[in-house]
Amino acid sequence: MVRPFVRTGGQLRPSRLEVRLESLVLAATAPADALRLDHRRVLALAQGVRGGLAVADIAAVLELPPSTVLILVCDLMDSGHLSSPINAREDEPEIDTLREVLRGLRTKV
Repeated sequence: MVRPFVRTGGQLRPSRLEVRLESLVLAATAPADALRLDHRRVLALAQGVRGGLAVADIAAVLELPPSTVLILVCDLMDSGHLSSPINAREDEPEIDTLREVLRGLRTKV
């Protein structure tokens, strides 16, 4: 058992606030020679998937805490190994729309 802060090199928070568990990431073309083991594992998963992979899916497959994977993914994005096709926050519906959907679901039950 390796503690999460060891896997992240002592980092406690991701470097990018826009990256979340539902964010999709794609493998970029950058040499992976100098990466640590967990970074290489994340990158290998992203390289094997066409169209992007959610951060939450990476955490599930690698059986790592989601907070740890967020930090690893942000590290890889900062180094140019991963990219994100869209910003998840830009793709979110308005809060009023979500409230309206929730209200409609409650009336159906």
